[in-house]
Amino acid sequence: MAGGKASARQKMINLMYLVFIAMMAMNMSKEVLSAFGLMDAKFAESNVVATEKNGALLADLETKAEEKKEEFAVPFNKATLVNTASDKFYKYIGTLKEDLLREGGYSIDPDTGKLPFEAMDKTDILDEMWFTGDRMTKKGQEVIATIEAYKKEIKDILGGDVKYMKAIERFDRRFSTAEVETKEGIKKSWLDYNFQGFPAIASYTKLTAMQNDVKMTEANMFNLFLGNSLDEAVSLKKYQAIVLADKSAFFAGEKFQGKVVLGKYANVTPTKLTVNGKEVNISEAIDSTGAAKLDFTVGNVGEQEIKGTFTFLEDGKPLDIPIVGNYVVVPRPNSATISADKMNVVYRGVTNPMTISFAGVPDNKVSASGSGLSKGSGTGKYNMVPTTGKEVTISVSATLDDGSKASDKKTFRIKDIPKPAGKLAGMSNGKLPKANVAAGTIMAELEDFDFDLPLTVTGFKVKVPGQPSITVSGNKMSGQAKAAINKARRGDDVTIFEIKSRSSGPAIKPASPIVIELAN
Repeated sequence: MAGGKASARQKMINLMYLVFIAMMAMNMSKEVLSAFGLMDAKFAESNVVATEKNGALLADLETKAEEKKEEFAVPFNKATLVNTASDKFYKYIGTLKEDLLREGGYSIDPDTGKLPFEAMDKTDILDEMWFTGDRMTKKGQEVIATIEAYKKEIKDILGGDVKYMKAIERFDRRFSTAEVETKEGIKKSWLDYNFQGFPAIASYTKLTAMQNDVKMTEANMFNLFLGNSLDEAVSLKKYQAIVLADKSAFFAGEKFQGKVVLGKYANVTPTKLTVNGKEVNISEAIDSTGAAKLDFTVGNVGEQEIKGTFTFLEDGKPLDIPIVGNYVVVPRPNSATISADKMNVVYRGVTNPMTISFAGVPDNKVSASGSGLSKGSGTGKYNMVPTTGKEVTISVSATLDDGSKASDKKTFRIKDIPKPAGKLAGMSNGKLPKANVAAGTIMAELEDFDFDLPLTVTGFKVKVPGQPSITVSGNKMSGQAKAAINKARRGDDVTIFEIKSRSSGPAIKPASPIVIELAN
């Protein structure tokens, strides 16, 4: 095509063909690289799902081991060891993937959340890390040794029990590192055959697939332990001891009441199901074991009944089996119980609102008593107005569903209303003109006090430097007080003290003094 006697025009045409063929090859390569990337994403997604399912299987084995220790304790122990070994090997493969990305300079695109699949075409990353000539490097030998160590660990866990032989054979084939013979009859090591000379994305995907093999191994083993631990013979071993409680909730210290029956779950589809007077859709309610799922809004707080009918077809006739059960409804928690042990305080002479309840007991079966305590409006609402003494104890009693009584109590400290702060023009200390001081209104305020308790000033004293103290009635300056203020000089401090006030309830202590510097 590029012969020496070709014309210049023909040579140009030939060169264009070569460029065209090269471009086609380049595009095909990108498509292949992208395909590997998509495969890797699928394997990664499968690994996430498998991890969740394997966790559920292991939890199922743990539950069975607790309920039937004799049958499931050993299988659960084996499953735990398999999980530990597999998790360690899975993470090791993850480090190999991280090495490949780091050495190749690849990273996840923050916009797409994906690796640059089409750019991961380097073939020398693992070639240099794992191979030297026709031999493996120390890292390559480590990879093979780690795979073999994982295989040995799993086999040791399973042991020599004949019932595990088929599983071991499948496991051996899945993680075989034996030599591979090519189509040309050339024998290559497993690592060379699978990784040497491949694009980075292909090797990365193979490592993700190997992680998937680990997850599949876990799943197969867990299912094996679950299945092989059950005796399939037709005997009483097929039955279960089923505990039927008289109600679904009990209080601490209360006697458990119920019964134990020997039975098994019948995977028989009923023809009709009615619960609490309403017919339930059979196709949606019955699961694969023949059990009916109940889904309804519970009743009010207290013990409630479940009544209904299971209808089956037997000998061509409907057979009704009554459903009788009960459950206990407790109040839904809507707030946390938080208390400062040294801050259990009520204030003397004012109405202290309180909420009193007993966990799991309706309000109409709860009673509370204490000096100055009365029932308020609303569920669990009370009012406390303490009078004399330094402490008050509130006792609470409740009547439980079985008629028994429960009680509790709590003691609160009684404190007097705090001392108010004297205020003039909104300040206790400050600088004002004479006219503002003379015309101002004296106030007494309860600062940082959570109760709405307005105070009215009934009298006070005024002291101007160089003049005797003046006693004033009410909350305004008297003529005598104004005259004294007008005689004062600029910079003098006018002190207003012994500020007396009254409230609609308890007696109030004198307010703290007010000190005002005259501005003129």
